[in-house]
Parts: sequence; C-alpha cells; structure tokens
Amino acid sequence: MTEKLLIVDDDDFFRTMTQELLEQCGYAVETAEDGMAAWEEIDRNPSRYNLILLDKKMPRLDGIALLRRIKADGRFKELPVVMLTGDNRQEDVREGLAEGAFYYLTKPSAENILRLVIKNALEESSKKRELRALLGRQANSLNLLHRAEFHYRTLPEARDLALLLADASAAPDRTINGYSELLINAVEHGNLGISYTEKSQLLRENRWENEVEARLQHPQYSARIVNVTLEKFTATSIVTITDQGSGFNWQAYVEFSPERAFDLHGRGIAMSKAASFDKLEYLGNGNTVVATVLRTDAL
Repeated sequence: MTEKLLIVDDDDFFRTMTQELLEQCGYAVETAEDGMAAWEEIDRNPSRYNLILLDKKMPRLDGIALLRRIKADGRFKELPVVMLTGDNRQEDVREGLAEGAFYYLTKPSAENILRLVIKNALEESSKKRELRALLGRQANSLNLLHRAEFHYRTLPEARDLALLLADASAAPDRTINGYSELLINAVEHGNLGISYTEKSQLLRENRWENEVEARLQHPQYSARIVNVTLEKFTATSIVTITDQGSGFNWQAYVEFSPERAFDLHGRGIAMSKAASFDKLEYLGNGNTVVATVLRTDAL
C-alpha cells in the first residue's frame, strides 16, 4: 500500500517542491495551505493520511495549534507529525516535542535528511499500530498475576514482553509505547553498548538493526540478558528493568532537550516519562529503571 502524506504549509513554492520530492520517493502526497484547511481534511477523512508534514507559522490555524488538536483526538493517536520551522529557537522546539511532534526539521532541510526522517516516522508508527493491535489478548489471565520475573536479550523478545507488561498494567493503551521504549533501550544502549552517537550514524546509514543483530552474536555481548520484574499492588503496577551494561547519563534524557531536537532519535525516554508512566526513575548509573503506573482498575 502506498503511504499517503499531507504537507501543510502556506509557502506555495515549498509545498510544490516538497511534494515533487516526496512523490519521487514513492509516496502519495497531498497539500494544504494552512492549518484550518488541513484540519478540515483530516477531520473529514481520519484514516486517510499516514504522516503530516506541518509548518509552524501559518495563518488561520498555526502548526502548534493544529498539532495540539491532532494529538488531543483519539482517532490520531499514532499519526506521526513532523514539524517544520524556519528557525531553531529552543523554546519553540521544546514546545513542539512536548506537544507530541515526532521530529523537528529546519527549512529548508537536506533531501536525504527529510527522506530519512519520514521513513523512520512511518516505520515507528507502523510498529506502534502493530503492538496496539495485539493488546488485550492476555489481559484477563494477567489479573491473577501479582509478581513475576523475566529475562530477555533480543528486540523481538523486548516487544513481546512490552505487550505482556502493558496488558498487566491495566492501562495498556497508555503504557505500551513506554514499555517498548525502555525494553529496547536496555538491549541496544545497555547490553550492546551502542552509544547515542553510534546510533545516530547507524540510522543515517540504515544499518541500525543489522548492527544490533551482529552485536547479539558477538562474544562480548552474547551472554548478556535484561532482567525485568513486575510487581502488582493494590493501587500500582511497578516494573523494574535492569540491563548488564555500564549505564549512561540518564539525567540528560528524562526531559525534552532542544539540543537534540534535530537528531534522529533520543526523545523516547522523555516521551515515556510524560505520556506512559505516572513515575519514571533511574537508579545508580542508569542501568536500572523503575516505571510506576497507577492502576485505574483499583481506584
């Protein structure tokens, strides 16, 4: 299926140029001249678009206002929005990321960066939809579970465990992305020692998954596991994730950082803290993280 994108920008030249570029990449592309026109089309056809490329400054309804409207509507929970900005003021970038933008791009952006950001956004959105589609399959039996311990080492195992933990949390729709983020981080950055800079380069070269698989087979890393405990209390579910890596500077990642806004990754922990969990706490050198969820079924 051809993925359909919507470009929202009041600059006729930029709209036309970007549309032609993305159509050459194989996408079906439509355009809107401002936020209000875009919202009317999105609202009329809620499943029409796979991604929105959204300018910040526009008449009638600006980009941030449209972003808020999209993210407040449950129909568009997994619709990725890539923001465009003519400057890189930190307060603007921080606001956009906090409101749910997948990424920030400066105008104009290099063609390869634009293509890569859109590709990553679409792939991540697809994975999230797949995870959500599997939620609920084991929720009833997990009501009987009060404490459990798990060990895993691969990315597919991380995604399977994220589903189980989300179902057990009694708030699966809210927590699935957060658990998935933390469990994958424990493998790639924790056990496999892929640094932030290395991942940036691997994503640019489309080699990230290949590098993960190679390190999983390497003698230095092949025996490492991630330990996960789940504890369910009357009012909370607490998940503790501990990898066997050397830790990291977690303080730099628990809040949205404008300095990393134009990187291809690095927002997952802050997004998990803001949207998935009621409390997120890193311990010691950062190779242990504790995620707490209030159990609404017990309130």
